[in-house]
Amino acid sequence: MVSPDRELLAALNTRRENSLYRYRKTLQSAQGPRVKVDGRACIGFSSNDYLGLANHPALISAFNEAANKYGVGSGASHLVSGHSCLHQALEEDLAEFTGRPRALLFSTGYMANMGIIRALTDVGDLVVQDRLNHASLLDGGFLSRAEFQRYPHRDLPALENTLATVSGKRKLLVTDGVFSMDGDLGELPALAAIADCYNSWLMVDDAHGFGVLGENGRGVAEHFDMSIEQLPILVGTLGKAFGTFGAFVAGSEALIETLIQFGRTYIYTTALPPAVAAATQVALQLVDGESWRRQKLHSLITRFQQGARHLDIPVLESITPIQPVVIGDDQKVMRISESLLDAGFWVGAIRPPTVPEGSARLRITLNAGHDETDVDTLLEALCMALRDYG
Repeated sequence: MVSPDRELLAALNTRRENSLYRYRKTLQSAQGPRVKVDGRACIGFSSNDYLGLANHPALISAFNEAANKYGVGSGASHLVSGHSCLHQALEEDLAEFTGRPRALLFSTGYMANMGIIRALTDVGDLVVQDRLNHASLLDGGFLSRAEFQRYPHRDLPALENTLATVSGKRKLLVTDGVFSMDGDLGELPALAAIADCYNSWLMVDDAHGFGVLGENGRGVAEHFDMSIEQLPILVGTLGKAFGTFGAFVAGSEALIETLIQFGRTYIYTTALPPAVAAATQVALQLVDGESWRRQKLHSLITRFQQGARHLDIPVLESITPIQPVVIGDDQKVMRISESLLDAGFWVGAIRPPTVPEGSARLRITLNAGHDETDVDTLLEALCMALRDYG
């Protein structure tokens, strides 16, 4: 029997030679502004736990209480025997939170995006996406049976040209709400107008906006004051600002029932543990009741942006907790990231294919648990590392 190892090892070696090999660091503490990673204590600037809820005592208490009562595993998919009263209650809370008639839980954001696109489109349809959308959205487009087209990032004339010239029985326009590697926002009001003009449905993945954007933390829909008619398919994840795990889609009765009947990644996978649903209900309450977290986070974002400009650090413009510093060179970004870790700061280094060739970057993420000193000392260390490595 022929072993695949020889061919696989060759591909792995090529990735190493191109400075694109990925290594895992081991977190040895709970998520938070201060963490222990690979035996080193440091300030964490790489987590998506934007509001600092992942280790919140109220969430832990709710999780433990629910686990004691309902167990650890859900036991089956939602449509077999895994849909508990806690899942049902969370879906109702998420519908109210988003101002939509219904919401539907998925086990992961990846499953949500792939399942929604596949359930809503088929042969003869058209899916159009921003080229910098998250991999889960792009894979959903690639794996759908519809024609799949991508347009350059935020290039609205190119998008309009595609919708005007490529036919489809159904047309689905898909975008991130907040782009996860750039921190910029999709131009949703303009996208909604274009979708309406070309008889398309608009789907937005607001994974990085919920809890952070909008006066009440309702994400990009609130930030841009968009109705369900303008934004009919709204997706979010629970493992970022909400601090737990899983994902959901919010929309009309017809949309949710369609996904229950035809969403393969919903139908054929095990439901979230009920305890996760219980903890998420508490997270929603904290997003509403502790607006100071959002206010502090935005204050830190402003401080970081102003400090970076003062120190001539080439940070991208972003009003979100995602603050990228584009380095360009794949090997150099890894050296700078390791230098920052040596200095006590854990910052993610992002390289192709996660980002386009030549745009390797540090992806700095801010957390409501950070303080001004954390931001200032990171900027100082970053300035020194950039100076050392050119």
